[in-house]
Amino acid sequence: MGQIKVTKCDIDGLCVIEPTVHGDARGYFMETYNQRDMEEAGLDMVFVQDNQSCSSKGVLRGLHFQKEYPQGKLVRVVRGKVFDVAVDLRSDSETYGKWFGVELSEENKKMFYIPEGFAHGFLVLSDIAEFCYKCTDFYHPGDEGGLAWNDPEIGIDWQGVTGEYNGTASAEGYKMADGTPLNLSEKDQKWLGLNETFKF
Repeated sequence: MGQIKVTKCDIDGLCVIEPTVHGDARGYFMETYNQRDMEEAGLDMVFVQDNQSCSSKGVLRGLHFQKEYPQGKLVRVVRGKVFDVAVDLRSDSETYGKWFGVELSEENKKMFYIPEGFAHGFLVLSDIAEFCYKCTDFYHPGDEGGLAWNDPEIGIDWQGVTGEYNGTASAEGYKMADGTPLNLSEKDQKWLGLNETFKF
């Protein structure tokens, strides 16, 4: 092994992965995925689909999950910087409803693995961010669910974002520390909170 460093997070199943970067005056080289190294680190997931998105500063995507066909995701940033968040939705978990966040950037080259059973979202901190992720299942139209990004029951600290919660996921009135307004899709502003979405 030795090509990756795996750091387990406070929530079981989540881990931050740091690749070995070989750099010199010309630039750098790194392996962004090596199945053997992952298996040696105890990560034996199989990926079937790669996705990539580009977003501008203040864009917040999430919190998303899949209802019938859950996906594990290995995410990273190839340009810019984001704050990436996972929320534990496993009803039998001791950390159900808890969140964990990590900054991913082209500089730190960290990757974040989020297994099945979590909601996921990210906030773009740089002017532009290109975000890549590997998935353990294919995209299934109509299978996406979501949670309000600002649900006080979850209480995510979105890196200095300010605003007043009005009982909905609306981005109105929310701003980043530098004054950039949050930018969410219409759909992401309609998700309900944890207690309204999951009734056990």
